[in-house]
Amino acid sequence: MSSEGQWREDVVAMIPALRAFAWSLCHNGSDADDLVQDTLIKAWTNRDKFELGTNLRAWLFTILRNTYYTQAIRRRREVRDESGEYAANVRTPPTQDWSVAMHALQTALNQLPDEHREALILVGAAGLSYEEAAEICGCALGTIKSRVNRARARLLKIMDAEDAADVMAIEPAEAGRV
Repeated sequence: MSSEGQWREDVVAMIPALRAFAWSLCHNGSDADDLVQDTLIKAWTNRDKFELGTNLRAWLFTILRNTYYTQAIRRRREVRDESGEYAANVRTPPTQDWSVAMHALQTALNQLPDEHREALILVGAAGLSYEEAAEICGCALGTIKSRVNRARARLLKIMDAEDAADVMAIEPAEAGRV
């Protein structure tokens, strides 16, 4: 008989001992059978790593124990929800409105003159001071303030909004008109 055939027979002979050890860990016959099956699959997959002449029983029991603890750690992070009650209460707010509003804002920004859009993005989006924006654009402080003010006013007009808070609260139907 080949060494692989002998190894297989030795592993099969260990199944009752593996099952008993698995049951002592799981306290459930079905879970113990699953654990033994997982152990046997891992042992078979890694049989080339087993060194002949070493303790097969200890090797198999180590695989079983490590598999059990790995599954226990994984189960700790899971939520038992056989009835689906927990899953029914988990909700994520829709993101479509935000996406539509952002698209409408981008469309409106693209309608602004380049120097107004640049000033508004530097001050409004990038959070730079008027002085920093003026330095970047190579113009006077008053010019940047004027550009930002005009850009804001024009943006509100394009988006048919009364103030900045209305821009991101735009309804999906209104966004289509922009």
